[in-house]
Amino acid sequence: MSRRFPHLTPAAATSAIIGSAVTATALSAAVIAVRNRPATNDELLRAAERVLKAVLPSQRRFAVELWDGTLIPATAGEEAVLKLNSEKTLGRILRLPLDVALGEAYIRGDFDVEGSFSAVVEMVDHFGALPGWDRVPGLLRDIELLRRGAGAAPPAPKASLEGETHSRERDRAAIEHHYDVSNDFYKLWLDARMVYSCGYFPSGDETLDDAQTAKLEHICRKLRLKAGERLLDIGCGWGGLAIYAAQNYGVSVLGVTLSDAQLREGRARVEEAGLGHLVTLELRDYRDVVSAEGEGTFDKISSVGMSEHVGRKRMAEYFGVAYRALKPGGLMLNQAITGGIGQAKVPILLQSGNFARRYVFPDGELLPVYETQKYADAALFEVRDVENLREHYAETLAHWASNLEAHQDEALSYLGTERYRLWRIYLNACVYYFRAGHLSLFQTLLAKPDEDRRVHLPASRADLYRAE
Repeated sequence: MSRRFPHLTPAAATSAIIGSAVTATALSAAVIAVRNRPATNDELLRAAERVLKAVLPSQRRFAVELWDGTLIPATAGEEAVLKLNSEKTLGRILRLPLDVALGEAYIRGDFDVEGSFSAVVEMVDHFGALPGWDRVPGLLRDIELLRRGAGAAPPAPKASLEGETHSRERDRAAIEHHYDVSNDFYKLWLDARMVYSCGYFPSGDETLDDAQTAKLEHICRKLRLKAGERLLDIGCGWGGLAIYAAQNYGVSVLGVTLSDAQLREGRARVEEAGLGHLVTLELRDYRDVVSAEGEGTFDKISSVGMSEHVGRKRMAEYFGVAYRALKPGGLMLNQAITGGIGQAKVPILLQSGNFARRYVFPDGELLPVYETQKYADAALFEVRDVENLREHYAETLAHWASNLEAHQDEALSYLGTERYRLWRIYLNACVYYFRAGHLSLFQTLLAKPDEDRRVHLPASRADLYRAE
């Protein structure tokens, strides 16, 4: 058995080794053949057609339009057109890692999508068999021709952070990169409460505003909030949950955030609601809560869309802080995005999964739900309830993407073209990834048992779904 191909039989391994050698030789010959000769526009067009027809999924709901108007039609009912805007586009996309190159190309305006974004994004799940060995030399020659014709791509506006990952200073910079864009920008596409997390669509007919109100109610019920209790909201955003909990349950809330823009807007909303006596919002790192407030200070804790920013290396500390902040018998609800049930069919060598980390959520990490629970368990929390809301997040994201596109002119005035395009591709891609199960969203209810190891919860979940 070959050490290079331990999973293959000797005969198959021999064939694979020979194939690899042939491919390497073919690659060298293909590269040499085009390296020193400028390509004509017609040669680039023909190369692009051949490459696209070789690599595109055989079943696809989108057409591809080349820069001269040449159309490669959809094969399963056209719902979108992927338009390559110049002869440089495909050469820029065909670079590794493919997911980053593709995202950067869209940000720069190298291509556009007309129609359903999901119809294009779903190609990650519809790739078929790779071209046979006999087609490899010609394909490699065409790819090299396109790459050389594209030249060096202009840089896209990615986050530039310094310092140790998940240090206090770097976490603050990462949050500012994402959230301190413009409060007015977020108002264009979020609900009236500015709740920037998964909504809750129990009937499927809810508006975005109704779904976010339902989500806040769902969280408050899971935490079994009672008047007079003290709630800590880690990563409070613009104060939507803090205000709702105080208004409807009579609790006292401390919300903490690292975003100056969120803090200003949140405090204005608290004042407008007349809740200054119940809601306090602070610019504070979650790691400083216990030292500032004392141990066992809070009856309940909510953390919605926050732990994705914490990172694996700080997750034990994160749950440890929350545990110390809670009173015995207290509850914590942790809501977080995780990886999903399966990976896309794009070969792993062609993708990195780092596009969002470079451009949208710098330093963000999505941990599997079991790993998050492991860290919670190590902090001595007891897991009491877990709910997957991924379909609800897909619906939420579809609303957000639609709202953003409906307010394109205003968004462009706040962000400029490149950052608007970044948000458009990010939101639309996430719609598909949640629908397809590549991403999930979990609410986990954690308890800190009291001295007698008791957790004061009802015997069933019936109270969560009681009629008003």
